[in-house]
Amino acid sequence: MNRLFIILVLLFAAAAGGFFIGQVQRPAMQAADADPDSGEPEILYWVAPMDPNYRRDGPGKSPMGMDLVPVYAGSAGAVPGTVSIDPVVVSNLGVRTARAAFGSLPRQLRTVGYVGYDENTMQQVSTRVAGWVEKLAVRASGDPVSSGQLLFELYSPDLVNAQEEYLAALRSNNTVLRRASRERLAALGVSAAGITRLEKDRQVKQRTRVYAKQDGIVAHLGIREGGYVTPATPIMTIAALDRVWVVAEVFERQAGWVQQGQQARVSTDYLPGQTRVGSVDYVYPELDPKTRTLKVRLGFANPDGVLRPNMFVRVEIDGQATESVVHVPREALIRGGTVNRVVLALGDGQFRSQPVEPGLESGDRVAILDGLAAGDVVVTSGQFLIDSESNIDVALGRMEKQASRVTVGAVVEGWRVAQQRITLMHDPVEEWSWPAMSMAFDVADPALLDDLSLGQRVDVVIEEEAGDRFVITAIKTGSMP
Repeated sequence: MNRLFIILVLLFAAAAGGFFIGQVQRPAMQAADADPDSGEPEILYWVAPMDPNYRRDGPGKSPMGMDLVPVYAGSAGAVPGTVSIDPVVVSNLGVRTARAAFGSLPRQLRTVGYVGYDENTMQQVSTRVAGWVEKLAVRASGDPVSSGQLLFELYSPDLVNAQEEYLAALRSNNTVLRRASRERLAALGVSAAGITRLEKDRQVKQRTRVYAKQDGIVAHLGIREGGYVTPATPIMTIAALDRVWVVAEVFERQAGWVQQGQQARVSTDYLPGQTRVGSVDYVYPELDPKTRTLKVRLGFANPDGVLRPNMFVRVEIDGQATESVVHVPREALIRGGTVNRVVLALGDGQFRSQPVEPGLESGDRVAILDGLAAGDVVVTSGQFLIDSESNIDVALGRMEKQASRVTVGAVVEGWRVAQQRITLMHDPVEEWSWPAMSMAFDVADPALLDDLSLGQRVDVVIEEEAGDRFVITAIKTGSMP
């Protein structure tokens, strides 16, 4: 009987002990076994409250000394500015996306210019003697001429006298006189063929014919038939059209991008869909003082004469490539007054506005200096509607700091004079959308840490400095609780 009683007592004690141990260990086991099947949300990562780009795999402190907060699976609103849009709405918006790429960008300049004559091929027509234009074969500026074509006939008494002197020298058989007379004819512009013909025919030409030396058009006509000319008279100018210049202007900030020899392209409404390829001939040495632009001269072959002087053209110049940078389609960038941003496509119908710092624009691409990483997916079409739908401006307004200096109440939790650091449990900061939290701050003057005590209620002045650094610049004791 005693043995049975003892056995029953031992069994009861074992059962009670097991029940007690189970009750103690159950909370820890439940916390440790928080798996997807338990119904508790899964923690994806930990993020800084004031910087959604600062992520870690576990809990810790942000660069500003704030506790990281968890982001759970399926919580689209965990990161400021993130919204979820139904796939049907996304389709109706016509949303298109592209991945941010990493690589070099050509410094491509886009500007406008005007076609002009290649001044290296322009020919000034004039005479070496005075006389009268008795026959003018070219009637107006713009007339086409061919090499060897008659331009005009000139009567010059000086040239007639020089011919007669040469014929007299030929009849005299005076070698010295003959050579001097021949040299005078050449000096007056008579060609070697004309002198040979005079020697053969022994007849004085009353009119001297002047011929074109190249193909082109008459760019300038300064005489009329019957007019009197001298060696100083600019009779006409002939310009070739098989090669033309295009003079364009680039902004001052782009002046260093252009160098002689770079490839250039022009297009015009006159020839839709066609592009002519040339090169940079010359970069002018000075800027226009009024427009602050730099002139650039481009050269283009024009065998068919399609590019005409004074024609307006669009110009593209390929400059030197940049170093490798992250870049996105230019249409993905949403420009704002103070903040530039893109819309990130996070997948599963989730989108988030991301502030970025744009850099060089090249063609249809724009470099992103900060805010994106290669491989990020950005919205290139429909982003403005998403921006409006999600009220991103409000979200960004909460993320952006509206003031650089605030005064807030706080409780002293600790300090280190050597490091000039203090830890405070501060009240909510509405200006910066900060909740009440414990944070560590740098102190501008270590003297501010004198006469403090743990748990003391104070008013502090917090100032934001460059690099998201927050500094205590004043501490007022005796704050009301």
